[in-house]
Amino acid sequence: LLFLQRVLLLVASDVDALCACKILQALFQCDHVQYTLVPVSGWQELETAFLEHKDQFKYFILINCGANVDLLEILQPEEDTFFFVCDSHRPINVVNVYNDTQIKLLVKQDDDIDVPAYDDIFRDEEDEEEDSENESEGSEPSEKRRRFEEDVIERTMKRRQRREWEARRREILFDYEQYEYHGTSSAMVMFDLAWIMSKDLNDMLWWAIVGLTDQWVQDKITQMKYVTDIGILQRHVSRHNHRNEDEENSLSIDCMRIAFEYDLRLALYQHWSLYESLCNTSYTSASLKLWSVQGQKRLHEFLADMGLPLKQVKQKFNSMDMSLKENLREMIEESANKFGMKDLRVQTFSIHFGFKNKFSASDIVYATASLMENIEKEGPETTNFIKALDSLSRGNLDKLHQGLDLAKKQLRAIQQTVASCICTNLVISQGPFLYCSLMEGTPDVKLFSKPVSLCLLSKYLLKSFVCSTKNKRCKLLPLIMAAPMDVEQGTVIMVGIPPETESSDKKNFFGRAFEKAADSTNSRTLHNHFDMSIIELKMEDRSKFLDALISLLS
Repeated sequence: LLFLQRVLLLVASDVDALCACKILQALFQCDHVQYTLVPVSGWQELETAFLEHKDQFKYFILINCGANVDLLEILQPEEDTFFFVCDSHRPINVVNVYNDTQIKLLVKQDDDIDVPAYDDIFRDEEDEEEDSENESEGSEPSEKRRRFEEDVIERTMKRRQRREWEARRREILFDYEQYEYHGTSSAMVMFDLAWIMSKDLNDMLWWAIVGLTDQWVQDKITQMKYVTDIGILQRHVSRHNHRNEDEENSLSIDCMRIAFEYDLRLALYQHWSLYESLCNTSYTSASLKLWSVQGQKRLHEFLADMGLPLKQVKQKFNSMDMSLKENLREMIEESANKFGMKDLRVQTFSIHFGFKNKFSASDIVYATASLMENIEKEGPETTNFIKALDSLSRGNLDKLHQGLDLAKKQLRAIQQTVASCICTNLVISQGPFLYCSLMEGTPDVKLFSKPVSLCLLSKYLLKSFVCSTKNKRCKLLPLIMAAPMDVEQGTVIMVGIPPETESSDKKNFFGRAFEKAADSTNSRTLHNHFDMSIIELKMEDRSKFLDALISLLS
């Protein structure tokens, strides 16, 4: 990755991409590589950024965007332009995989990308041109006729073979492109690169951890993949953070230490009160059904079972009695098992800055994502991006704390919206999927016009709905959620998420389904997001679009 040229960095708006970007920036700093950073939130911005900069730059690095479409087709670059793509979106477009000259994919070696064989999807043009033009002038007319008949048969055979090959190619590509899912976090791939170059630092390792945790918080990867990747990072953590016992007391004020731990699966609880965290974490809220009176009663029973006084639980976690905090995790876990919450502890990492600042990886994910989709201050999108990027540096604790406050507001808003959707029966079964639409004027509706917030809401809502419904069939259905996007232009943002089942492979078929439904009904849709399962749609076209989806998926 050493160029004498300036490099253009195009970075998508998600936490994993920001972390990968931080690692790459640190590497560039080591090697004095000059670069320009451009945040891109969708395909339109990516194209615009490319067009604006293609004359000054020959090298483009794309982070968490660009792998799942034919880049050369979309951007039409000159032949001396090169793209390095580090993107966790799968499946990777086949042209990107097999184009060796202009597109370089950064993928971990053990990442299985299941790409179809070259010969099954590409055919050399010469094969088709070989139609017999080499007829020698036969002496006998009968000889000529015989040769002509053989020739016709051969041509017919070739045409038939080609038709069969094309049909098989369509089938192979359909199977390959049918589901959307995520590969290894881009931050982890970048960290791997730094490690191979022997330039990995503790800060970079922390960003890789946050990138992976983002995939877990956003429910993009399976539990199995998460645990495997945690294991890989754990080895790096012990390599970077081992200390002799006698040095334990000599921690300097500005040092940084990463530690592996089994922590509680409670959002932001160390920066909130335990009560608020229990109420606003989707796992506990859905398991206890906190939107109902009965659920609130169960919450109090749960706290009583642990022997925690309400006064202690409702004050800031930092101010709780030390005696209670010491074995809090064990107490909570023991009671949680009785109340059917068997997975309340999760493998994760925490970071200590100096003496008093401790954050868990998920704290950082929530804070950074909230800064990125902050709707409180009107201004250019890029200011939010830069703020979120800055909050990942350990010198910027004030920005991080601002992010934590925003994250609490966001989680409260999500929880209240989930409760109102379930209590007013807004989740409707449409046959092959569940559907829920937020109306204009709903509290916090502006927050849910942002993709990451809307996806979090959809996942929380589906979890809660599955816990609340008695209908066994509905428990297995995927969900489509819609929210107002731009009232003046009359558009809604729509996201489709896979079913909430124990064995879910997190593969999402809505991207392809949305495209087909839009084509068949001529709906005015905008497929601008890097996640294909998020689209924008004109309000008037919504009902015909949904009807087409129902018949397509039935």
